[in-house]
Amino acid sequence: MLAFLCGGMEFAPDGGRDWRVKMRQWLEEYLNHTAYDPVVETARTMSPEELQEFRTWKTTDLERHRKAMRFIINHDLDVMQGRADYVICLWDQAAVRGGGTHAELTFAYRKGLPVYLVTEMPIEEVSGWVVGCTTKIFSSFDELKSFLSATY
Repeated sequence: MLAFLCGGMEFAPDGGRDWRVKMRQWLEEYLNHTAYDPVVETARTMSPEELQEFRTWKTTDLERHRKAMRFIINHDLDVMQGRADYVICLWDQAAVRGGGTHAELTFAYRKGLPVYLVTEMPIEEVSGWVVGCTTKIFSSFDELKSFLSATY
């Protein structure tokens, strides 16, 4: 089984790495599932120059930034379309500020993938659209892990 790890990257203080590393390790160790981590994949699929510069291109070379982002978007959505079995999403302020998480949740919902959302935000502060895309909402990763252990 492949879990797609979805959540803020662009505006996350650590680029969205920390929770994904921990979740990926837990999935592998306790469920024998694999995880698609877009932080790792972006680093793997882009050249060193692109990886270092693509975010600055948003203000210095918009067309080049757009081209790099479209590569990332297409790659992530191709994985979700063809390989993912379910989505785990961290919904926090970094996700709220970005755009990819919203789009990926919508895509997953439309494809019929289970979407498990983890958020510490009060539900009334989570977009109704986002709530509509979810299968189940958890207030912590521990709750999610208990659910996943019982389900898979």
